[in-house]
Order: sequence, then C-alpha cells, then structure tokens
Amino acid sequence: MAVAEKSSAPLARTRRAHARSVRPYSTPQLIRIPFDRRDGWSFLLIGALAAITRFLGLPHPVSSGTPIFDEKHYVPQAWDIVRSWEHLLIGGIESNPGYGLVVHPPLAKQIIALSEFVFGYSPMGWRTMAAAFGTAVVIMTMLLARELTQTWNISALAGILATFDGVLLVSSKFGMLDIFQVFFIITAAWMLARDHRDMRRRMHQAWKTLADESTTGAWRSVFGPRFGVRWWRFGAGLMLGGALAIKWSGLYYIAFFGLFCVFGDLLIRRRYGISRPYSAIWLHDIPAALASLVLVPILVYLWSWRAWFSSETAVYRHAAVDGTIDDDSPLQALPDSIASWFYYHRSVLDFHASLTTSGGHEHPWDSKPWSWLAGIRPILYYSNTELDCPLGGAKGGCREMLFLFGTPAIWWLIVPGLAWALWALIIHRDHAFAWPLVGFAAGFLPWLAAYDRQMYFFYAAAFIPFVLVIYAIILGRLMHQGRFVRWRLLVRLTGHELRLGSIVVIVYLATVVGMFVYFSPILYGLPVSNSWYHSMMWLPSWT
Repeated sequence: MAVAEKSSAPLARTRRAHARSVRPYSTPQLIRIPFDRRDGWSFLLIGALAAITRFLGLPHPVSSGTPIFDEKHYVPQAWDIVRSWEHLLIGGIESNPGYGLVVHPPLAKQIIALSEFVFGYSPMGWRTMAAAFGTAVVIMTMLLARELTQTWNISALAGILATFDGVLLVSSKFGMLDIFQVFFIITAAWMLARDHRDMRRRMHQAWKTLADESTTGAWRSVFGPRFGVRWWRFGAGLMLGGALAIKWSGLYYIAFFGLFCVFGDLLIRRRYGISRPYSAIWLHDIPAALASLVLVPILVYLWSWRAWFSSETAVYRHAAVDGTIDDDSPLQALPDSIASWFYYHRSVLDFHASLTTSGGHEHPWDSKPWSWLAGIRPILYYSNTELDCPLGGAKGGCREMLFLFGTPAIWWLIVPGLAWALWALIIHRDHAFAWPLVGFAAGFLPWLAAYDRQMYFFYAAAFIPFVLVIYAIILGRLMHQGRFVRWRLLVRLTGHELRLGSIVVIVYLATVVGMFVYFSPILYGLPVSNSWYHSMMWLPSWT
C-alpha cells in the first residue's frame, strides 16, 4: 500500500502543476453569439444608409466632363483595360502612354474597369464600383466590431460612425485606389479575428478532451496539438493579397497581421500549459502562417498581373530583349517575361523612392503622418470658384469645393481614443481593442519611417475603420455607465430613464451626424455662397 501511494505521488504533482499552468478561456471568450433580428435590422438599415450617402450625387463633380484629381490617372488606365479586354478571364492591360509609367499594381483598375464596361467612359462608369466597395467597407467595419465584442449595438455604433465619416465617404465616391484597399484590409482583419476565436475554441475542446481521457492531465506532446486547417486565415491571405495587388502598402498589413496572428497562437498555447510553446509555434504555426499570410498573398498578387504576362504590348513587357535592360544586368539571366516584370517593378520602386521632400518634390496638399491624427490637412479634389449662385443674389458670389475631409468629431479624438484603447488593453486586459490597435499601427507607423516621402491625407483612409471600431467599443462600454438621469423631457422622449453614459453616447453620435451634415457641401461639392464656405474653414490649414 505504501509503495502504491509513493508511486502515485509524482503523477499527482504533475497533474497539479499542469492544472496551475492552464488558464482556460471563459465561455464569453469562446462562443460566438448567433446573429438575431437586431443584428439583421441594424446591418440592413445602416447598410442602406451607407449606400444612399455614397451613391447620392455620384456623377458630380467632373472637370468639363472628365475625371477629377487622381481619377485622371486611374480612370483612363481602367478604360485601357476595357478597350484591350479580349479574353473573359484574363482582361486587358494598362498602357496609358499619355501619363507615363503606371506606378501601382493593376487590381483596383481592373475592378473599376468592370463598372466602366457596363456604364462606359462616364462618371457612373468611373465611380460605381468605388461606391459599392465603400458601402461594403461600412458593412465590414460593423462585422469586425461584432466579431470582437459579440454585441449588435457596438457593431451598429461602428456602422453609424463609418457611414458619417467624411474620409470614407469621399474615398467611396471617386475612381481612385484607396477604398478598394481599405475593403480588403478590413475584411482580412475580420477573418483573422474569426480565426483567433476559432483557435481558442479548438484548443479549449482539445484540453477538455485531454482532461477527460488522461490520467495526468498533461499533453501527450510537449508541442501541444495541431490546430488543423484554418480556412479563415486562408481567406485573410486572399484579402491581404488583394490589398497588396492594389498598393504596395499592403505589405505593411501582411507583416503586422501575420506577426500578430502568430503571437495570438503563442498566447493560446501558453494559456493551455503547452510545455514548449515557442518551439510549438515554429513547428506547427509559423510554417502554416507563412503559407496562408505570405505565400497566398504573393500568388494573388501574381494573379493580378495575368493580363500583363499574356500581352505582347504591355509596358516593359519585353524590356529584356528590346534593349531597355542593360546586357550586363543580372536580370538577363532570367526568362524574358520574368526579367521584364522585375525590371518594371524596379522602375516603379525608383519612381516612389524619388518622391521625397528633400529631393524637391512638393505639392500644395502634401501632409505628414502626424497631421493625419487630427485631420489637419485635407486634400482639395475639386474647385469651381466662378459659379453663379443657384438661387441668385448671394452676396460675394458662390463656389463648389470638394475636399477629402474628415468629420472633426471623429478625427479630432483619434489621439485620446487610441490612448483610451491602450489603457484598456494593458491595464484592464480588454482584448477587444487589440485587433483595432494593430490595424491602426499597420496603417500609421510605417509612414513615420518614410517621413521624407511625399505623402497625402488619403493614406489615412486605410486605418480610420480601425479607429472607428475603437470608438464603437468605447461608446459601447460607456452606454450603460453612470447614474440615471431623471429629466422629464428625456423621459417623455425615450419612454424611460437613461443613464448618463447613454446620454453621452447619444450626444456624441448626434454631433458626428450634425457635423457631417454641416460640412456636406465640401464633401459632395455642392454650390454654396462664398461666405458659407469661409465659415466652414475653421482652421487655416484647411485652405
């Protein structure tokens, strides 16, 4: 009897040690609350409102019937694709010789070409796909907030803020690149958030099975279990490939999202008592993550160039044999098409590297990243200062001005909102803020490293959905805080008493919507009197 008790002691100690090292997730961290009627109505109504705001006045403005601002580059390139479109699955090429080298990957132009194919070379042809993707960005922002919090009201808050943000609105109304990249980025973030919750659930189920079957409660392998096929992560790789195939800045999101995904896997393995979690992620997680979040995006990027490889007349298509590439260049060792493709990319890289302030490249609407955090320097997309006032008699004349302009109630609170999110994540371990903070960092920090480069406010469009999700989570946390306010008028309007936090949320949302309406003339290019226009220019840097 004594021998049996002695031999069982190490097993008991092992089991107690393992139990101490495991901190299983709670039920709310594991389950996904199914969509109900409130989710359905909020997505339907906010999605419809987003579509109305984006498609409203879509053909206006134009410059004497032609595209405005940077549409003048991308719209003709998309039309080149339409005109050279011979094979249904391959599409056409961007020649656009009038504007020189095409300096961005082709996917966004291929998407614009779809609506130009339907509506022709017209404003509806240039802008319909942008408006559709802009509406989808609002929906995806809601889905990300819903996945992180599992509550319909926070997703609705995120959708309202996204609908009435000026930057997302204006980006959705013109045939440019950014709104398409924003869609792929926010969709990738939502898919990776789904993947992380799925991995928590799988690990928890494996741990429960182990506890039921094992006499010691310890994992059979020091590396722990494999997670198996991760389709959500694979889908995120497709989306990140789409972001890369629109602009090379998609590389930032591949790096940040990939590292954070692996870091999340490490935390899960540590939480469930894996003996060698760092070795486990190198053995089980990192190779699969590289396949899904690096290899898959590269393949999608290559796929976007299919028309270039199929063409005989694309830009630099035969640079290796027509004398463009020097005979002593290392690229000459590669096949013609591959060497020419790499030469094209090197030429584009040289172009972007040359766009520096110190190199003499200046633009009146250039802005640096720090200014994006408060929307200090918008961009003028269109102006018509010699306009007859529609109603006549306006003192001082009228004008039409359209800016890429952030709603001040949103953009002026970015810094305190980020500080709140960091505080909540670090001090209170509110992990709902983690993904939005990573998304913001990927869209902001890399530009600080390239500070000398010529930059514009529309670069900030990629990170603002993540900021809006942060706002929505903060507002959702505030909504039921504070004492009850017993104002008679408020009780009559709402039918019941409201907490102070709910009143703060209502006032803030009303302020956002009110500012959106007030600044709508410079968001839609509506004719206004010069005095009204000047009254909207609150800061000198806005003009």
